[in-house]
Amino acid sequence: MSIPCRASEATPVGSGRPLQTCARQAAIFRGVSLLAVLASISLVAVGWAAGPPGTAGTSPYAAWKNGPGASASYFPIAVWLQHPRNAGKYKALGINLYVGLWRGPTEEQLAELRTHQMPVICDQNRFALEHLDEKLIVGWMHGDEPDNAQPLAKGKGYGPPIPPEKIIADYERIRRNDPTRPVLLNLGQGVAWDGWYGRGVRTNHPEDYPEYIKGCDIVSFDIYPAVHDRPAVAGKLWYVARGVERLRRWSQGRKVVWNCIECTRISNVQVKPTPEQVKAEVWMALVHGSQGLIYFCHQFRPQFIEAGLLADAEMAQAVGAINRQIHALGPVLNSPAIPDGVAVTCEAAGTDPERARLLQTGPVAAVLKRHAASAYVLAVRMENSPATAHFEVRDLRGTATAEVLGENRRLVVENGRFSDKFAPYGVHLYRIEERR
Repeated sequence: MSIPCRASEATPVGSGRPLQTCARQAAIFRGVSLLAVLASISLVAVGWAAGPPGTAGTSPYAAWKNGPGASASYFPIAVWLQHPRNAGKYKALGINLYVGLWRGPTEEQLAELRTHQMPVICDQNRFALEHLDEKLIVGWMHGDEPDNAQPLAKGKGYGPPIPPEKIIADYERIRRNDPTRPVLLNLGQGVAWDGWYGRGVRTNHPEDYPEYIKGCDIVSFDIYPAVHDRPAVAGKLWYVARGVERLRRWSQGRKVVWNCIECTRISNVQVKPTPEQVKAEVWMALVHGSQGLIYFCHQFRPQFIEAGLLADAEMAQAVGAINRQIHALGPVLNSPAIPDGVAVTCEAAGTDPERARLLQTGPVAAVLKRHAASAYVLAVRMENSPATAHFEVRDLRGTATAEVLGENRRLVVENGRFSDKFAPYGVHLYRIEERR
């Protein structure tokens, strides 16, 4: 959660916000609608290189002996700071990783996770250092959101964020203790939104982030626009994509990039995300190059529910369907994007000039990947209004068929060109068999 928290008695290695305190705190969000401008917009398709340390079609985690899955089909989908007793229920939704353990890891927590064969990324505490042979631990983590203003002792307000050099020093210490597992750093919403006041004196200083990124192997961030109640962000789901795009650019392709996804009302008693919004945020992230997802499942208001996702049957069903589709496309997602592989033009009733200014991709973002003799075009509508997109896949000749995955329909592709309609925040995933 991107909100300064009170100091706590147990701070994980990395000196960021204590995990147990973060689980209790709620963010403050406000809302405003998008500005519509009539236009027909040309799009720049996404063209990002596959992240390190993997190669084309391999797992980015193969470099670590005791890291997450090394299979080319492995794609991490995690939950943040959830009780191990719910691991089986999350596993049924396609969750294959826990991130964070309350005041852990402990022997009891790992025993419960072992029952469900649920791996975990956790604090490198004393217990963990005494059990480096524990295969269930697949990564280490800093304290959460060190880029935010940090609480001062005795409730005396907030001081500056933890400086990047401290995060880098902690990273080196964690690696010295155990180089066989990657180190995760989760940053706050300042990654995507320069005006996030929760950074205190470092608000509007995005230049800090390339330095923070040096202190990890996997870099993640969180922003929750569906339930945000700040007008600058509320309802603008594309801020998720912006954060992913910036992390990839700032890390220069040298770090694995993940992001957090909202799936509950968190603290907004008036608004909660819809399944369609969650799906859109997921695919905005993946199309822009995210290599792992972390669902934030807590609800704080009107009452606290740690496993808020599990308590919402409609959302749980939707998240499960999203995750199943991601796992089915694991080898595709782990394949490199083809730079400038697909061009897109869009007919839309309106566009958000702020999105156009802050995000390189257009009203429908798309990426081209190739796997097992098929071309995959992954596309998502970036705004809350319908549109028609016209695609042109590079180096595709003749007549072909595009299967629209999960929708039981097909489109004719002529010389790489095809068109489709998108609902507000709509997602379409196309598989085109390439003729040799």
